[in-house]
Amino acid sequence: MLWTVILALLLLLLLQTQLSVCLRELRSGGSSSPAYSSSSSSSSSTYNATQQRLPGVIIIGVRKGGTRALLEMLNLHPNVEVAKAEVHYFNVEEHYRRGLAWYRAQMPFTLPGQLTVEKTPGYFAAPQVPLRVWDMNPAVRLLLIVRDPAERLVSDYTQVLHNRLTRHKPYQPLDELLIHKGHIDPGYKALQRSLYHQHLARWLEVFPREQFHVVDGDALIRDPFPELRKAERFLDLPPRISPSNFYYNTTKGFYCLLSAGHDKCLDESKGRPHAPLSTQAFKKLCRYLRKPNKLFFEMVGRSFSWC
Repeated sequence: MLWTVILALLLLLLLQTQLSVCLRELRSGGSSSPAYSSSSSSSSSTYNATQQRLPGVIIIGVRKGGTRALLEMLNLHPNVEVAKAEVHYFNVEEHYRRGLAWYRAQMPFTLPGQLTVEKTPGYFAAPQVPLRVWDMNPAVRLLLIVRDPAERLVSDYTQVLHNRLTRHKPYQPLDELLIHKGHIDPGYKALQRSLYHQHLARWLEVFPREQFHVVDGDALIRDPFPELRKAERFLDLPPRISPSNFYYNTTKGFYCLLSAGHDKCLDESKGRPHAPLSTQAFKKLCRYLRKPNKLFFEMVGRSFSWC
C-alpha cells in the first residue's frame, strides 16, 4: 500500500515537470530557433519598408524630345525606380479626379532612399499642370529634355502620321499643315508644342528655376553619358552610371543600354525616318523659331545649336 502511494506521488511530480516545460514554450511563442526568428523579422521589416511612393522627380517633357530614352537611362541607376507607363495624371481630367491614391498606385515599389521617377511629356504644354504638381509636392524636381524644336515638330508629325496610317486613315502632308498662304501657320498644334519659352514661362510662375534641370536631347542621342552624369548630380545621386552602360548599335543608328550583362534598345518607333518636309518650308520654320528659341535660351541660361 505504501509503495503504491509513493509511485503515485512520483508520477504526479513527473507530470508537473512536463507541464511546466510546455507552459514555458507556450509563453515564449513556441520558437526554438532564435536565428530563424531574427531572419524572419528582418525580412518582414524589409517588406514593410518597400512601398509605392509619390514621385520625387518628374520628366515633364518635351514630347518627341527623348523622354523615353532619358527615363530608361536613369533607370540604370540602382537608386532609381521608374513608372513604366506614362501616367497622364495631371493633364487628363478623368485621371486627376481619381486622386493621389490612384496616382501613387501607378508608381513602382521602392525602398527608403530610392527615387521614384515618372514621365509624361504631355505635362509640359498643359496649362493646368504646374499648379497641380505643386499641390502634390512643392519640392519635386523637374527634368525637361529638349531638342531642336524644328526637328521635334517633324518628329511629332511623323508619329501622328504613322498612327493615322496604321488605322488606315488619311492625313495631310506636313507642308500643307505647316504653311498657310505662304506663311507659317501659328495655329498648328505641333508648332505650338515647339514654342518652349511659352510653356516654361508658366512653370516658372509656380516653381523656382533651381528645381528644373534641362537635358540636351540632341547631345543625349550623340553621347548619352555626359548628360546622364549631369542628371545624376542634379538629383543628388551617387555616380553609378558609366560609359560602359552604353554601346552604339550600328543597325539602329543610336545607343542602346547595357546593364548586368543584359542589353536593351528602345523600341522600333525610336529613330523612325522623318516624314518629308520641303527645304523651303523647313527654312521658313527655322526663321520663325529664331526669336522663340532666343527667349528660351535666356530663360534657361544656356544656348543650343538649333536651326
